[in-house]
Amino acid sequence: MTGEMSAVTYQSQLDEKSQRLSALFAQYQAPELEVFTSPEQHYRMRAEFRVWHEGDDLYYIMFDQKTKQKYRVDQFPAASRLINDLMPLLTDAIKPIKALRHKLFQVDFLSTLSGEVLVSLLYHRQLDEEWEKEARALKQRLNDEGFNLDLIGRARKQKIVIDREFVVEKLSVDNSTLVYQQVENSFTQPNATVAQKMLEWAIDCTRESEGDLLELYCGNGNFSLALARNFDRVLATEVAKPSVDSAQYNIAANQIDNVQIIRMSAEEFTEAMEGVREFRRLADSGIDLKSYNCNTIFVDPPRAGMDEGTCRMVQGYDRILYISCNPETLKENMEILSETHRVSRFALFDQFPFTHHTEAGVLLERK
Repeated sequence: MTGEMSAVTYQSQLDEKSQRLSALFAQYQAPELEVFTSPEQHYRMRAEFRVWHEGDDLYYIMFDQKTKQKYRVDQFPAASRLINDLMPLLTDAIKPIKALRHKLFQVDFLSTLSGEVLVSLLYHRQLDEEWEKEARALKQRLNDEGFNLDLIGRARKQKIVIDREFVVEKLSVDNSTLVYQQVENSFTQPNATVAQKMLEWAIDCTRESEGDLLELYCGNGNFSLALARNFDRVLATEVAKPSVDSAQYNIAANQIDNVQIIRMSAEEFTEAMEGVREFRRLADSGIDLKSYNCNTIFVDPPRAGMDEGTCRMVQGYDRILYISCNPETLKENMEILSETHRVSRFALFDQFPFTHHTEAGVLLERK
């Protein structure tokens, strides 16, 4: 495929997504859609492959989503260059070593723009001291070849970390560098280039803000840290403990002193805000919700969107910045939010090129 043909194909799929998203929200009289493109190749920072054993050979496979047939994968253009560079070297190094290859059935890669990579090797057997010794030697050998790599071995109820279970990403955002710890098996934005554009869009949407920011579903503090510059304080909630731990690491790594993370679900936080329940963890953290002056709320919910109670709570804020990985549930939430708010900015982020998945962003302001 030539570069020109590839460009046409990419642009046509992006145009189709843009048209579909605009049509889905036509009733809300949104402004012109802002479209943020992805690189056409090497955009995924994560990749997972099954491993196929054939005699003395060992190689990666994937399965066709329609036919369910397996096919060999020697290179994967959607994945980062770092993953593609590492793929053949890893299997070549594992093949001759029985302790590493025996009953290996999957390899997961987590890479970064900053040059770090984490490899998880998954097995249908328990791992022993021999495995750990060979895994350490494998890590050293690959790092001697120029990689900045850590390894994890996984089996049923077993996890061996050599030597870290995370990578540290560095994103260039709005003329600054943000540092993010990304832990194996925790959620991170898969397309780092588009993730940078999402952060810059969110910063631009909130640039003239006053008061404090409330954020629900904050993950590892991805948006919290980027938006902190536009607010006096940021109060953010997240329910998953590994993500909260990473967020605390990231606050310290970026030397940001106006962000506070609470481990609570959005539903629990709604109850706390409405005085339905008191939460000791708020008092233990020295957080007085009444001391915050939040005119703006930021939400980036899971695919299921927000429940009705959270939507009603969110309506209480003058400005709502909403990032959605599922435009269908965003539209469902808009049926409530549009009662009180209008769409003032509307964006498409092509996180997943050449798939039907679309990431959307809306800025809502009180009517």
